[in-house]
Amino acid sequence: MSIITIIDTGVANTASVSAAFERLGCGVTLTHEPSRVAEAPLVVLPGVGSFGAGMRALRMHGLDQVIVDRVSADRPLLGICLGLQLLCNASEESPGVEGLGVINAMVTRFPDTVRTPQHGWNRVGDGYAYYSNTYRIESIPDGWDGQTSTHGSPFVAYLQRGTTLACQFHPELSGAWGANLLRAWVEKAKEATPC
Repeated sequence: MSIITIIDTGVANTASVSAAFERLGCGVTLTHEPSRVAEAPLVVLPGVGSFGAGMRALRMHGLDQVIVDRVSADRPLLGICLGLQLLCNASEESPGVEGLGVINAMVTRFPDTVRTPQHGWNRVGDGYAYYSNTYRIESIPDGWDGQTSTHGSPFVAYLQRGTTLACQFHPELSGAWGANLLRAWVEKAKEATPC
C-alpha cells in the first residue's frame, strides 16, 4: 500500500485530499515536520487561501527548502491549487512575497472581464476538473509539460515534469477523472521511487 504524506500547513483543507487517496487504497499521513517531508516517498502540497499565508506557513515550519529540494531531485510531489502557485516565483495576490521558485512563472489575477473566483467545472484535455481560483498562470513555462483550460482566455490547468505534478484544479473533487489522475500520479511515482 502506498503511503501519501500530506503537508499540513494549517492553511489547507486536507480532509478531502486525504479521503480521495484513501478511496484509492492508499494510506495517508499528515505532517509539517521537514524531516518527514524530506524522507517520504510521495508528498502532496495542498493549498487553500492566500499566497502570502501559504508561504508564511511553509517558512515557519522550515518546509520551503525541503520542497525545493524534492522537486530538484525529481522526488514525487503533487501540488494542488494554491500548492501549484506556491511553486512559482511570486503572485500578484501577495506583492513582495517570494514563492518557492521551482516553476519560473508569475501568478496573476484573472482579468475583471471574467467572473472570479472561478467556481465550478472546466474542461482539461479529455475530461473535466473542478476549480476554485481567482489567480492563475497564463501559459506553460519552459521545461514543463502540461495542459490548459480556458476562463476568458487560456490558463494553466496543470504542469508536469518527471514525478512532479502541479494542478490548478482540485483533482480530489473532480470525480472519476480526477481519481484517475491521482492514481496515475501514484503509479508513476511508485515506479520512479519504489516504496
